[in-house]
Amino acid sequence: MRVFNGVDEIREAKGTRLGESDWVTVEQRHIDQFAEATGDHQWIHVDAAKAADGPFGKTIAHGFLSLSLLPVLVKDVYSIEGVRMGINYGLNKVRFTAPVPVDSKVRGVVELVDVEDTKDGAVQLTTKVTVELEGSERPAVVAEWLTRQYV
Repeated sequence: MRVFNGVDEIREAKGTRLGESDWVTVEQRHIDQFAEATGDHQWIHVDAAKAADGPFGKTIAHGFLSLSLLPVLVKDVYSIEGVRMGINYGLNKVRFTAPVPVDSKVRGVVELVDVEDTKDGAVQLTTKVTVELEGSERPAVVAEWLTRQYV
């Protein structure tokens, strides 16, 4: 965990790799819960028997489930002391570059791309988060994530 003492200190880290998270296992229960929450019950995600004969040989996580792991993956990479709150501001670019088979392990690699002041007094961070898939040369997700930090 990399800890920054205020937003001025994180400004100095612009253009650097902040670190990587621990590995997180994507289990079938996570996939099923995501399907329930979103209404996306496509067989490649929730039907293990049919998926065994499908293109991936087993069920795979939804792309948006993999994307939704960003907060859990990034929270252990860095934190900023002295801010009263941080909010998710959105995404500039997202690519789902490889499927995440059930019981796979993923981790987040975080790079700080940009730090900007906003009109409302926040500091906007642009981070590139690469969701690596254990044992794969290709990442599962590459996303440019925007967050705002309020002092």
